[in-house]
Amino acid sequence: MKKYAIYIGILVIGLLLGWVIFGDSPNKETEHNHNEVVETNQMWTCSMHPQIMQPEPGDCPICGMDLIPADGGSDVLLADQFKLTENAMALANIQTTIVSKGNVEGNTIKLSGKIAENEEANAVQVSYFAGRIERLDVSFTGEEVRKGQLLATIYSPELYAAQQELITAGSLKESQPDLYKAVRNKLKLWKLSEIQINQIEETGKVQENFPLYATVSGTVTEKLVEQGDYIKQGQPLLNIANLNTVWGNFDVYENQINRFKKGQEVLITTNAYPNKEFKGKVDFIDPILNTKTRTVTLRVVLNNMDDRFKPGMFVIANIEGSTSNNDEVLTIPVTAVLWTGERSVVYLKSNPDQPVFEMREIKIGNQIGNEYEVLEGLIVGNEIVTNGTFTVDAAAQLQGKKSMMNKEGGKVVTGHEGHLGMDNNSVNKENDHTNMNERLIVSEKFQEQLKAVLHEYINLKDDLVNEDSKGTSESATTLLNNLSKVDMKLLSDIKAHSHWMSLEKEIKSSATSISKTSGIKIQREYFKHLSSHLINAVQLFGVNEKVYVEFCPMADNNKGAYWLSEEEKVINPYFGEAMLTCGEVKQVIE
Repeated sequence: MKKYAIYIGILVIGLLLGWVIFGDSPNKETEHNHNEVVETNQMWTCSMHPQIMQPEPGDCPICGMDLIPADGGSDVLLADQFKLTENAMALANIQTTIVSKGNVEGNTIKLSGKIAENEEANAVQVSYFAGRIERLDVSFTGEEVRKGQLLATIYSPELYAAQQELITAGSLKESQPDLYKAVRNKLKLWKLSEIQINQIEETGKVQENFPLYATVSGTVTEKLVEQGDYIKQGQPLLNIANLNTVWGNFDVYENQINRFKKGQEVLITTNAYPNKEFKGKVDFIDPILNTKTRTVTLRVVLNNMDDRFKPGMFVIANIEGSTSNNDEVLTIPVTAVLWTGERSVVYLKSNPDQPVFEMREIKIGNQIGNEYEVLEGLIVGNEIVTNGTFTVDAAAQLQGKKSMMNKEGGKVVTGHEGHLGMDNNSVNKENDHTNMNERLIVSEKFQEQLKAVLHEYINLKDDLVNEDSKGTSESATTLLNNLSKVDMKLLSDIKAHSHWMSLEKEIKSSATSISKTSGIKIQREYFKHLSSHLINAVQLFGVNEKVYVEFCPMADNNKGAYWLSEEEKVINPYFGEAMLTCGEVKQVIE
């Protein structure tokens, strides 16, 4: 009995120990399974349409592509916020800057302008008597003439008769002095000198062909007559400009007007003399604003005794700028600002630890060097995007957030990370030139074929700069020929294939319209659309060379327009010589 009691005791103790050790397992297993369910609560999205979020795999309701697992994270973003992937941030080289106050006094403001003739020193050489030009001694425009130099020889019946009157009146000057004086004064009004008049009177000979002498010194800028022409009294013969001084006319935007005053010192540079600076002073500020360009003309008088400056030459004015007061002002880099008509927007990094962004409308003041004054919309300490701004804007557009092209936008979404992509709808937006895309991997052969299209596009751009409508049409035709040689079979990826089909259609449509149009103004409108889609193509596929995306805020009736360039220097195809250097580089596509 004692033996059995020991066995029973051991059994009871074993059961108790087992209950203590394993009795809680079902609860733990239940808890473990519950956690596993939570951890595997995977959301699914579309690589082409990141706004699609579903709790289970399937097809995208927009494009039909297979959904992919969305990145983890259940952060709830505010209505206007969106998030980018670290990969997208690195690919687009997105950089941010902390907004701070900076004393902009002493910063240099650069203005673009042209050399023009000094109108105050211009003169028109006229004939003071009617007749026929027997010989013209000025043979070409640009010729230098001196005061008193023989310009032409003129046969004048009126002057011939007046000389005979002088000879007759000379014999009667004692008896009829008034008649004698009247005849002499008549010849003086025709700009004959006392020496010429006395010579006629003394010799008693009448000159049939009379010399015409220059009354001013300068450079002949225009010949208004030719040898053998009949001219009237007072008719202009030559335009003569004195180029010892010239004007530098510069365009000043209306938000910069208050920075300039008469007498302000200016340093002038020009590509003709790259290592030299020339001093001048502000002589005149036009009181009337040009409503088309939204600029006023600032005039600088330049000494040109050594004939360095030629009318029509492009020059840059460097003016030491200062704010309207001496207080420190809030400034941001010009690369941070996107223009859309009258609106100026930047992208604010909402979370310093995560790539979360939102659009912010701001009001800017004057541009000083590479900085804008900020009047409203930002405070010290805000972190804004200063490089890759277009990429961030594209992500905002794709996620339905407030963006440069979408003033409203805004909806609460779960914090999945944004995808930089492009769907067919965004391709077809006429002004959707800001859509940046993750670079797709394609063959070098395809890139070379796309590069041939780009190079002809550059020729077309240059034709627009030179306002050569015929050349623009011819370049568009050649571009279409190069476009037809791009082999879509080289694109094995379905996504790349789909993108190229949409882009090729738009590029072809715009180029065809340009080739069939002769008006430069209409060609520039189609060029805006062509540029939009070709920018997207170059961003998406690459061309194995550095390309610059440039922007002019005043093009397209102040809505702004973009173009591609192979050089960093801005040469504006939307205005030509009217505003050749208007614009700035907005992105570099490596």
